[in-house]
Amino acid sequence: MSSSSDDVSLLEHVDKQQSYALNESSKHTLRSIIDDKTRNTTTNFVQSDDGDPELLLNIHFNQTVRVRSIVFKAAGDGAPKKIRLLANGGGAVGFEDIGDDDSATQTIELSAEDVANGKPTPLRFVRFQSVNSIHIFIVSNQGDADETRLDALDILGVPVETTKDLSGLKKQDEH
Repeated sequence: MSSSSDDVSLLEHVDKQQSYALNESSKHTLRSIIDDKTRNTTTNFVQSDDGDPELLLNIHFNQTVRVRSIVFKAAGDGAPKKIRLLANGGGAVGFEDIGDDDSATQTIELSAEDVANGKPTPLRFVRFQSVNSIHIFIVSNQGDADETRLDALDILGVPVETTKDLSGLKKQDEH
């Protein structure tokens, strides 16, 4: 399934205060690539801590969204390869909560070319219809490097309309 032309970047709906990464380097943090609420085009990047390629990005939204695809952009041996996604994992998701493929909402494997070009990776849309948080566990990287590096992340989809216009409804009299 390809991305719809109606898809927008959902980064503008990210709750930066609630979003964080586990096992990130103190010098290269998730915040550095999501602070502008647009796809990062600066030299900033998020990187896993010394000697450990695993990285867990916990992204919370300020409203319910439908996620259709995710863009991962990085180059080199440290670029993400195997990724497990968990939708609506709650407040504090740790590595143990998404430690195997069975606990993941979806597992994806990126090619070096896809991640170098920042190609959108389509998701099983039916599983990402009403998302308040998405947890991205980067399990491995392209070259089995000691650290994983992600230069840019984008989450594509549409916000869910949470309020309906009820002005057209009339109270029905019961007789």
